[in-house]
Amino acid sequence: MMRVHVIVRGEVQGVGYRYTARLEADARGVRGWVRNRRDGTVEAEVEGAPAAVEEMLGWMRQGPPGSRVDEVTTTETAPVGDASFEVHSTA
Repeated sequence: MMRVHVIVRGEVQGVGYRYTARLEADARGVRGWVRNRRDGTVEAEVEGAPAAVEEMLGWMRQGPPGSRVDEVTTTETAPVGDASFEVHSTA
């Protein structure tokens, strides 16, 4: 089990990024959360089997149609055992 904290920079707000991320996370069986930040980035934590987390990160580097991802930074963190993948409000 692994968990990563993710910051996504680019045109990632107002394009359905968070809601599509939830669908993609559910399809891969990863848990965690995603939210917009006031600085225009998207922040997330993704937890699951290493291969599933890497697949999710691959999707996050592309984003949904209409988005433009310029940079994705990740930091490994300790797993916390989230029960699902949630969309949170803006931080």
